[in-house]
Amino acid sequence: MLLGHLKSPWSRRKRKNTLLPRQWRTLFTIEGRLRDGGLKFLKKVRSGGIHPNIRAEVWPYLLGVYDLKSSKEERDAIRTQNRKEYEKLRRQCRRLLKQYHRSSGSRQFSGGFIQNEHSSSSEEVESARESLSSCERSPDDGIMDDSTSIYLEGDSRSRRITNADDSALNTDSSDTDSSEDAEVNRASSASDGREYDESDVLTKGEISPSLNNGIPSPVRNTEDFSTWQRIIRVDAVRANCEWIPYSYSQATVSATRACRSAEAVGLGDYDNLEPYRIFHAARLVAILEAYALYDPEIGYCQGMSDLLSPIVAIITEDHEAFWCFVGFMRKARHNFRLDEVGIRRQLKTVSRIIKFKDSHLYRHLQKLQADDCFFVYRMVVVLFRRELTFEQTMCLWEVMWADQAAVRIGVGKSAWSRMRQRAPPTNDLLLYAIAASVLQRRKLIIEKYNSMDEILRECTSMEGQLDVWKLLDDAHDLVVTLHNKIESSL
Repeated sequence: MLLGHLKSPWSRRKRKNTLLPRQWRTLFTIEGRLRDGGLKFLKKVRSGGIHPNIRAEVWPYLLGVYDLKSSKEERDAIRTQNRKEYEKLRRQCRRLLKQYHRSSGSRQFSGGFIQNEHSSSSEEVESARESLSSCERSPDDGIMDDSTSIYLEGDSRSRRITNADDSALNTDSSDTDSSEDAEVNRASSASDGREYDESDVLTKGEISPSLNNGIPSPVRNTEDFSTWQRIIRVDAVRANCEWIPYSYSQATVSATRACRSAEAVGLGDYDNLEPYRIFHAARLVAILEAYALYDPEIGYCQGMSDLLSPIVAIITEDHEAFWCFVGFMRKARHNFRLDEVGIRRQLKTVSRIIKFKDSHLYRHLQKLQADDCFFVYRMVVVLFRRELTFEQTMCLWEVMWADQAAVRIGVGKSAWSRMRQRAPPTNDLLLYAIAASVLQRRKLIIEKYNSMDEILRECTSMEGQLDVWKLLDDAHDLVVTLHNKIESSL
């Protein structure tokens, strides 16, 4: 039976199941708690996503910022504490940046920093790239991914290219805010070296243990942080404008406010950008820098700005957007480890889904030495962000987050069966969707493609050609038929 013709509730459901604002209000008790522990809420999101008007309210629940059983008072307390912790991280960002530029002899000028006349910004960054991406690091070095590269396209499975050319790296600048915090601890942050486990939901303490006491985890050293800042700034100013229809307040920001935001984070060389793009870039810089301190094992890697951009567009408060991003990265952070253990596990899962669903297609991939499914590397790393439109991305992520939230609170298969939705929640819905996108092109791949590179080019040209709800239907059909088999095989 061909994919898309499986008889399951997911194939028959209507598209009018979007969680609407009036429905969202009815899901709460008088104490401000979600009814039935959030089960009906998750079911609704899984069925049809979320209405744009309430995304800013709903996303923190899906991403674990708020417990699904929390009361209004508990959420208010969490919000206050989160704001304080984010502000501490931002103060430490400023301290580290000032410390680095004092030690490197840079001089402050017009809200930015000018390098010494004998130093080459591009050479420094290239050297840092090589240092950060070296596979010969000792475990104590703590940087777990190439900070400047993400697999985008190429002629072989080993080719990795960067979006940021060296000349563009001269646009970096530094935060000149004078706020001070406790003395910066430059101790190394060590990787725990444990095996990747997608089902492991990391808490704030597990990523950055000292944050439980309101103290940021120490960055490895100021040079690493400066390197992350440079790359963050390059990626931030290059962010596209797809988000504009979803954030009127940010799209209509004044030039004065945009420039103030840029100056607050030391973002320079933005004269050619419109105010809304300056403002968006400044918010990306602030939050990504804070995350680099929060999770110094990962720091910043290219591709993370793609994941943050939709969150920043929807969530207008930086501290709330930051903690939503932290919740998102509890799963996605494994995509940015240098050892690529998480990526390899996910590619292996995609390969097995295809193998169990379509043995003919799988044998063809074996013949082309593409059965490791490396051609979907980009889809895995940035979670379909480059293949889907902005709206489609949010729809897919919302359904994926609902699945992850259901797993997080321990919702079992039987609970969904009672609601006539047989597809059990899974942390791997994204991987089933990726496999579905390949299976939808099975005929083309088998009949016309004779190399892995040709399949890779097909996958990188999917942008704007996918129907996200058909993709999710097919993904859930695959979960219905293969979930138990995949879980046992892994």
